[in-house]
Amino acid sequence: MTARKRFLNLLLFVLAPAALAAQAPSNPVVIRVDAAHPGAAIAPNMFGIFFEDINFAADGGLYPELVKNRSFEFTDPLTGWHEVMDVTARGIATPKGELDVRTDDPESKVNPHYLRARANTPGYGFYNGGFRGMGIEAGNEYRLSAYVRTGGPKTLRAELTDEKGKVFGSGKLEGFGDGWKHYETVIRATATEPKARLAFYLDEKGAVDLDFVSLFPVDTWKGRPNGLRKDLVQLLYDLHPGVLRFPGGCIVEGRELANRYRWKSTVGDIAERKTILNRWNLEFESRPTPDYFQSFGLGFYEYFQLAEDIGAKPLPILNCGMACQFNSSETARLEDLKEYIQDAEDLIEFANGDVSTPWGKLRAEMGHPAPFGLDRMGIGNEQWGPRYVERYKAFAEVLRAKHPEIKLVAAAGPSPDGELFDDLWAQWRQLKPDFVDEHYYMSPEWFLENTHRYDNYDRSGPKVFAGEYAAQTKGTTRPDNANNWKGALAEAAFMSGLERNGDVVQMSSYAPLMAHVDAWQWKPDEIWFDNLHSFGTPNYYVQLLYANNTGTRLVPATPRLEDGLYTSAVLDERTHEWIVKAINTTAKARKAEIRIDGAKAGATAKVITLKSATLEAENSFEHPQAVAPVTGTAAVRDGVIATELGAYSVNVYRVSEQ
Repeated sequence: MTARKRFLNLLLFVLAPAALAAQAPSNPVVIRVDAAHPGAAIAPNMFGIFFEDINFAADGGLYPELVKNRSFEFTDPLTGWHEVMDVTARGIATPKGELDVRTDDPESKVNPHYLRARANTPGYGFYNGGFRGMGIEAGNEYRLSAYVRTGGPKTLRAELTDEKGKVFGSGKLEGFGDGWKHYETVIRATATEPKARLAFYLDEKGAVDLDFVSLFPVDTWKGRPNGLRKDLVQLLYDLHPGVLRFPGGCIVEGRELANRYRWKSTVGDIAERKTILNRWNLEFESRPTPDYFQSFGLGFYEYFQLAEDIGAKPLPILNCGMACQFNSSETARLEDLKEYIQDAEDLIEFANGDVSTPWGKLRAEMGHPAPFGLDRMGIGNEQWGPRYVERYKAFAEVLRAKHPEIKLVAAAGPSPDGELFDDLWAQWRQLKPDFVDEHYYMSPEWFLENTHRYDNYDRSGPKVFAGEYAAQTKGTTRPDNANNWKGALAEAAFMSGLERNGDVVQMSSYAPLMAHVDAWQWKPDEIWFDNLHSFGTPNYYVQLLYANNTGTRLVPATPRLEDGLYTSAVLDERTHEWIVKAINTTAKARKAEIRIDGAKAGATAKVITLKSATLEAENSFEHPQAVAPVTGTAAVRDGVIATELGAYSVNVYRVSEQ
């Protein structure tokens, strides 16, 4: 496509609808699908998802623990915990006891802090406010548990309350002794409250020691104890993603190496997983979150299990011996890389090893004797430069020799072009990783202009993983970015280019995946949630349309790009259907004829349409499907579908072979 034509496409996208209407062509556009000549195979896991613990996506989100700072390991160990004040006759608020965080003779040496609550007067109370409140639903049950030790009171009374103290659920932990022991009970809620609290009361004088205090919904995904939040997993399941990239992202790197993600600290007994600072804690001055830590209740075992549940290939990303180059840029010496490489080898054993191996045995003890089927792994997240290449080579030398079955993913740096990007690609063409992970957080106009990006990539070199991308409607990392239809429509057009080049682009994932509406650091995001509800954005539904309508082979289709129209076509050999996608980015509906040439098509096509009358449209809690797919049918006569491509629309046609 010429530079002039690309400019006209952008102009169509950004000008006012009235001006666009005058320019729109009146004759039908003819989309020809060469069904007789299917092309290269498409990777079955091309359209996937990327999860990172940003925007409170894990603790308090996908991992639905309701108690914040349950092990008292935050920098301020009483973060999230507050005393219930008693108002005296003089109007002075004072507690009936005291809270004291200690480390002597702890329950856990990994997380050594614990709470000593002392009642000087019976009725002393304290509470936890959760992650911007606790989402509690009427009729649901919540498992309350804690490790407790005491030489005094034998009972701890618990209440679910609203912010004013109204009680709508209660229970007791009781029968304590003088040594650490785990206690639990189940509380049934009698009301729905999005900002609930969990309050405790000592009705006897004396002190109790508490650690790993947890309030967890009984009704989790697949009913698992310590399981995941059902509505959020359902949104992921509905995507039918081909791959799940985890756990990040920049948290893989850490601000310093001491704060990097260590997968071995995230498996085994959840009470023994070391809590650390989340690297997004103070990253953005406009959105400080000093209470953002990682408990790792959602750890590598849970990630593998989630990938299996939603039918996605697991793609773990491991630290390569480098901290975030935008922060400290701390780098491990080459002679010290043995520990990092051993972590990679041990992870393969944890995921795939026989139960007789040490890490395979741990996987089995956690509840999954069968292997997880790991076949790919990322070395580093978003690194660049000679230091990174040296460290990748050290990993690759060992893993290629010992585990040739594992495909390796190398990074292309933080930008989609430029000197650093070009230098890395030159190295990767020589070193031949299986995939190169490209990231682009760019404007909607950039996505439209780059639908042709992969048309001329080297087919014999490493494959591409479009590992992080999202249209930034106002500017990269700006807090006023929107999840609007303008960004999503541009992403849909760009994805037509990914699909047309499915022989070289073999994995992709939008980023970030999730955000808590009261605790986010980054916009836009694919899914938004609060303590009780969630919804998919227009960007989510674009991803859903592509991931739910993948094919097995590319099919030539013309035109690919024409005056704000973007097309792609694939063959699904599993269902014997041709799938045609047509994206109209103009403000004028366009008549079109889709011709299935060289094959006999059935009489009816399934049609899925995603559109909005305005580019500014967004979904919300009040209107979660303001922009959402609508399904219908269209007649197919002699292999031709006479149709209309609505203004600002994404259209999917599934045509069966006769």
